Amino acid sequence: MGSPEYVLTQHAREVLEKRGIPLEWIERALAFPETVEKDRVDPSLEHRLVRIPERGKVLRVVVNPKPHPMRVVTVFLDQRVVL
Repeated sequence: MGSPEYVLTQHAREVLEKRGIPLEWIERALAFPETVEKDRVDPSLEHRLVRIPERGKVLRVVVNPKPHPMRVVTVFLDQRVVL
């Protein structure tokens, strides 16, 4: 299975650079999420979570999976979640 097709919003591009999050981690979360959660506010969004052992945290990737390619809205390392 290849990496899923996706586009980054301007906000997602900015936070990736600011937070030093590599694209490989995004692709890992999109292709092989350990958990998928619905967004509490916007039902069109989902949160894909994956452990990042390199940082000892969980990466949360918020996506709109409906358009093709799917749209990555934002990304952050979530310290509150334990998988």
